[in-house]
Amino acid sequence: MSHHPPAIFIADSRGVDFLNSVATPVDAEVDWISDGEGLVDWLAQAKFVPVKELNEIKARTKPAELDRVAGEARELREWCRGFVRKHIGKSLKPEALAELDPLNKLLTRDEVFSQIHCHHDDGGDHLKLYTTRHWRSAGTLLLPIGEALAKFICEENFSDVKACEGSSCTLMFADHTRRRARRWCSMAICGNRAKQAAHRERLRNKG
Repeated sequence: MSHHPPAIFIADSRGVDFLNSVATPVDAEVDWISDGEGLVDWLAQAKFVPVKELNEIKARTKPAELDRVAGEARELREWCRGFVRKHIGKSLKPEALAELDPLNKLLTRDEVFSQIHCHHDDGGDHLKLYTTRHWRSAGTLLLPIGEALAKFICEENFSDVKACEGSSCTLMFADHTRRRARRWCSMAICGNRAKQAAHRERLRNKG
């Protein structure tokens, strides 16, 4: 059972959602992957790893090993947050490849393969090709994270990546709105705070 509030998924990008696994949603910073238990819980909420595989890895892995992998995940997150902050708001140039060694090294560890399964939908049963991976150890929990970060870096226009304008907010997101006018992680949180602050300022000015 997680000792954290539900994780935040507001980024419109699976890779950026991982970068937002540490944030200050209210007043105090929350790190959803502060330990191995938190990492497993975050991966389940993010649907990065099938629950069956998570349960099997957790059952055969010592807590200290899960904590170690969570530490690797935090290091990866902080490295990538630094990379994104450096390039945020502008198109990513091919020269940035020289900075991506930590991620490319992680990706070399992956063991992805495809399998044919029977799939059921409204049209009935039919065969479908699924992509999965070997989940040999706790360390493999980092692989879907690496894949999501790689897809984000290669497929997202960094000109559309933004930091929330909330004064104390650390969340980032990919702005896919039609006019690219998104300013807040969430209108219900930081957007509402900004509206209240603007309202108070107008009242002060009237007085």
